[in-house]
Order: sequence, then structure tokens, then C-alpha cells
Amino acid sequence: MTTTQHTLNSGFGPHSTADDVLAGLDLTGRNALITGGYSGLGLAATAALARAGAHVIVPARRPAVATAALRDVPRTQVLPLDLADPDSIRSFAEQFRENGPVLDIVIGNAGVMAYPVRHIGPGWEAHFAINHLGHFALITALRPAFARTGARVVSVSSSGHFLSGIRWDDPHFRHDYDHWAAYGQSKTANALFAVHLDELGASDGLHAFAVHPGSILTPLQRRIPRSEQLAQGWLTDDGRIAPGFKTPAQGAATAVWAATSPLLHGYGGAYCQDCDIAEAALDDDMLVGGVKPWATDRDAAARLWTLSVELTGVDGFADSPARYR
Repeated sequence: MTTTQHTLNSGFGPHSTADDVLAGLDLTGRNALITGGYSGLGLAATAALARAGAHVIVPARRPAVATAALRDVPRTQVLPLDLADPDSIRSFAEQFRENGPVLDIVIGNAGVMAYPVRHIGPGWEAHFAINHLGHFALITALRPAFARTGARVVSVSSSGHFLSGIRWDDPHFRHDYDHWAAYGQSKTANALFAVHLDELGASDGLHAFAVHPGSILTPLQRRIPRSEQLAQGWLTDDGRIAPGFKTPAQGAATAVWAATSPLLHGYGGAYCQDCDIAEAALDDDMLVGGVKPWATDRDAAARLWTLSVELTGVDGFADSPARYR
């Protein structure tokens, strides 16, 4: 069984910006947390939400860099966090539960792409560990900090999920490593995380969505050689960004829309792109996008949740009574 995927005719599209989707919304008194919120798409989302009145917490592995990047963005707060370090996640969550504000919005935006083979912590493959397991541990540990009603979690996935489902027999790529398949698996995991988180949180008013931001060149691609970017068609021969790529403000729009749009009531767990719910992918054209069935499968989402709990030792939803503030 998969989530229902059909467009809602939201009135926005691929050229809409984060400011466009927030026009007319007053987020004064609302609190958001955005991982990676000081660079690329995350910075664009942080700035737009802050302009709409929200207070935005930005966890950062490099707090000094984040503080400098956000110097001119009002209503932002930088806190130290390393998503590759389980101890850092645990410490952050404990302190936030004690001292942090009630959370209305969480956008899991931070991520890595095209790492050479790398295993971290107890042997976790780096894309799976940082892009998925780090966010899984953080967000589930923060459960008590979510608002009692109306809270939303947005998991930033990608059409990269076309490249791989979950490799159940070898999720950490101890054999036959391929950096694109590893990235693709982590993006499938981001989508499945939203599916099961929504199922567990819905009765308490917490809803989750996954988003594909579109094609954008940001610091996320910094490890990819220029020659490969040219071969992929991301750059023109003279080094310019190829036509069809979004700006960071356009790329951030779908995550911001998913975090705030009233149109999404009743569609929890959906995979979104271009500021609307995505249709099922009809072919393998990642530029067209859509969503593959393995990224919205509820059984796979539940299986991944169980695996993630086993690996991280964190499950803020293990108790049945809600512990929200």
C-alpha cells in the first residue's frame, strides 16, 4: 500500500519562490527548526520563514560559519549539532527538550551527496547515516518539543530516490559501493521516514511530508568534479548553470509550502514537488520527477523505521500516549 499521490492545483509551480508561497501568511509566534539552514536551500528557507515572522533555530556543525551566514537574517538562532555524531544528536535533543521552544515546523534539509566510500560511527554508510539516520534520531528524540496540534515535519528527499530503493541486505554498502546508489538510497529513506512518521504522529496532530526541491546547484554538489557536472549536463561548456535549474529561493519553495500550506490537510505522508503533491513517476526521467512506488510504500516505511530504531537506539514514538507540549 502506498500514499495517495495526485496534484492539488495549488496555484504555485516550479518557478514559485519561498516568499511567494508565504505571501500573506503571518508566522509570528511560530518556531521552526531547519537543519542545514545556513547554506543553499536551507538558507533560503530560513530567510523566507524569518521574513514571515517565524523564529528559526538552525542546528549547525559549523556554528561560526552559520552565525556569519545568518548575520543579516532576523529571528534566527544557531545551535551546535553534528548529524554524523550520535552523541551530538543525543546531547542536542536533551538540551532542546529542557530549554528549547515549542516546535511548529521542522525541515530536515541538511545532507551530503556523492561522498567517496566512507563509513562513520559504528560502520554506517555516510549518506544513509547523515541524510537519514541522523535526522531520524534527531526528530524522533525531539518529539516532546512539538506543538500539540498542527506541527509539521518536512523531510527533504530528491528525485535521486529514482537511483535506489532500500538495500535491505546491505544498507551500508559494505559491498559494491556506488556513490550515486548510496545517495539514492538515502533519499528514498527520507521519503519513507515521512510516510511512517505521519502514520505514528497523525493522531496527535503531527504530520510529515517529503519533498523534491527540484534541480538546483548549491554547495551540496561541492564534491562532484566539474568534469562530471559537465557530463551530467548541469553546466554549460562555458561554466554557466544549465537552463532548467532553479534558484535556491525556488528550490526552497516546496519545503516551505509543505511546512505551511493548509491545502495539505488530510494528505499527510505525501511526497511533494513544485509546490504541490507529486504524481507517480511514469518513467525514469529524474528531471521530470514524480515519485517511485518504493518511496511511498507503507510496509517499506514501517520496516525502515524498525531498522532505524535498531541502528540508532532512538524511538521517541515507542510509548503510545502523546508526550507533546
